Amino acid sequence: MRLLLDTHAFLWWATDNPRLSKVARELIATGRNEVWISVASVWEIAIKARLGRLQVPPDFGRFLLDQIETNGFQVLPIQLAHALEVSRLEDHHRDPFDRVLVAQSRIERVPLISADIQLDAYGIERRW
Repeated sequence: MRLLLDTHAFLWWATDNPRLSKVARELIATGRNEVWISVASVWEIAIKARLGRLQVPPDFGRFLLDQIETNGFQVLPIQLAHALEVSRLEDHHRDPFDRVLVAQSRIERVPLISADIQLDAYGIERRW
């Protein structure tokens, strides 16, 4: 199964945070699933870290690449189809990064690993 990590799910996995649900942890850890991290999540982390709203390791780039390699994650770029899908989304959620993740989940037909129940309004498959 293919899975797309919400930004917080990626961070909680990478830092072994207990807020990551047991279901999410098992889906990521199984080794049988193809786990993706979106470029949108990397962008979100970079912006929030720069604004002082999120603590990241001093060499975030190295940390990110290590996590991707160690965990065998795939990187999902933002494609034109994803951006166009954002324009079709209802205003259930205002966060632009979450809206890109929803669009990617819909276009790629992949479940989103997220604790954010507001995303259910978009009719995507959310696992938590």
